[in-house]
Amino acid sequence: MTAATLPVWWDSAADGPVNMAADELLADEAERRGGLVVRIYDWTTTTVSLGAFQPLAEAEACRSIAGLPLVRRPSGGGAIIHGSDLTYAAAVPKAHPWGGSPQALYDALHRSMATVLGEMGVEARLHAPSAADPPADAFLCFARRSPGDLVASPAGQAPSPNDPKIMGSAQRRLGTAVLQHGSLLLSANRSVGPAARHDGLAELVSGDPTPLPESGCWDTRAIVDRWLELAGEPLGMAGEFQPEPFQSGREAAIELRAARFRDPRWTGRR
Repeated sequence: MTAATLPVWWDSAADGPVNMAADELLADEAERRGGLVVRIYDWTTTTVSLGAFQPLAEAEACRSIAGLPLVRRPSGGGAIIHGSDLTYAAAVPKAHPWGGSPQALYDALHRSMATVLGEMGVEARLHAPSAADPPADAFLCFARRSPGDLVASPAGQAPSPNDPKIMGSAQRRLGTAVLQHGSLLLSANRSVGPAARHDGLAELVSGDPTPLPESGCWDTRAIVDRWLELAGEPLGMAGEFQPEPFQSGREAAIELRAARFRDPRWTGRR
């Protein structure tokens, strides 16, 4: 039996408003196709995306990210500093098996990534809450822990409740579809101050807090290929990269929605 197609778009770098607008349209595409769709993308410059419900004042008070562009996501969760991460958006219709339970989609994508990283020699696992957890409402996504977040042990060390978080995701129901944003931290971001800098895969694998390799040393295409292969298996789906970027043919619709994400009233709505 031939597996159904899991459409995947790998888009070139864009600014925050364009990326968020494209992700909203991705949710529309999931509803139109009736199944899981995924978009992988980059950022034109280091950018901070705020969760939909985070107060703007918290971002303005964080000196380590002063001067960086801000965009408010349509999804929840904590603030993410993009630029040294692998960013994805996934969407499913509300009626999909993974659309009725927020944790189902979250765990499916995180569990499959844990397997991929394990094959690379990284001791990654889904986070189980403990008394050692930092505050659940910490401003930065990678400074907080939620059930199902992906954490990993540094090279040569046994698993610990304090192991760093390397992948987090956040969801929001948009009409009849569920949109999930996620970020796999490939390396520490050198564009921000120490208080906002978190170790990524490069630091965990090398054991060096200031390794020479940046995110470019990772074969991200191979990671994504294997990740979506595993993620699609329970659904009988095989990832298929689309020949054109997601933005292609949707430029006008994306720009129309991007105007809202550029509007200071949207950014400051909380």
